[in-house]
Amino acid sequence: MTATNNSPQESMQTSLWRGPAVLAWVAAQPVLDRMFQGFADQLVQAALASGARRVLDIGCGTGSSTLALARALGPQSECVGIDVSDPMLAVAQARLAAQPLPGLSFIHADAQSHAFEPGQFELLLSRFGVMFFDAPVKAFENLRRAAMPGSGRLHLQAWRSATENPFMSTAERAAASLLPTLPPRPAGAPGQFAFADGAWVQAMLEQAGWLDVQVAPLDIACEFAERDLTLYVSRLGPVGLALQQEPNGQKRSQIIQQLRAAFQPFVEGELVRFQAACWQITARAADA
Repeated sequence: MTATNNSPQESMQTSLWRGPAVLAWVAAQPVLDRMFQGFADQLVQAALASGARRVLDIGCGTGSSTLALARALGPQSECVGIDVSDPMLAVAQARLAAQPLPGLSFIHADAQSHAFEPGQFELLLSRFGVMFFDAPVKAFENLRRAAMPGSGRLHLQAWRSATENPFMSTAERAAASLLPTLPPRPAGAPGQFAFADGAWVQAMLEQAGWLDVQVAPLDIACEFAERDLTLYVSRLGPVGLALQQEPNGQKRSQIIQQLRAAFQPFVEGELVRFQAACWQITARAADA
């Protein structure tokens, strides 16, 4: 079952995740699932260790982490995935229909403002789903209200800086000379590296009413098949979006060739491998 909560005024990030650009993420779902499997495994272990039975997956996307959580926690659990992206949730629903799991559901809504039942969840998790909030303090205040007062836990995964993640910025560096109009990632704006400053993340969560905030480095080895590298460089991220909009087919092919060459340091035989430098962010909801 999918609930909806569409606001008449969408933020830029919300519009992005509901627009045509997100179709590339849908197409690359199997590649991304393999790439970030280690992060999904870590979330599952955190959920099992917590003993929580009512769990929210924030920014669940195509549902891979939510499905993994529901399988691990069993039929007596309540696992809910929430996301603003229509195309991504359609994939999540199809995956659930193909493998029904009791207690698993998805909400089509913005976690920043959705009217959750107060104190509904014992554990709120996210794999790269919280860096896109337009107003993070208000968003985490809303999520805190959805957590069980005093004992509800937060467990998030977010990227550290672009400097610490050279794989994630290789495409932009390699394409800079061929795509001069490619906009830079504005520092501090919603996006992949919005949580790069760990001290800021801690202060923001404390301001939102979370206690015992811990922001610790989380480094996980990632890999995917080398045969999928062209899909990755030509469809995903800012460069992928620019390439999808490039009308000159010859120029597009030239850029893709240049990108593939730039990623060669990460190619090991039939695999592309890199280290993801992230934060593991944990906290506890304040008493009511």
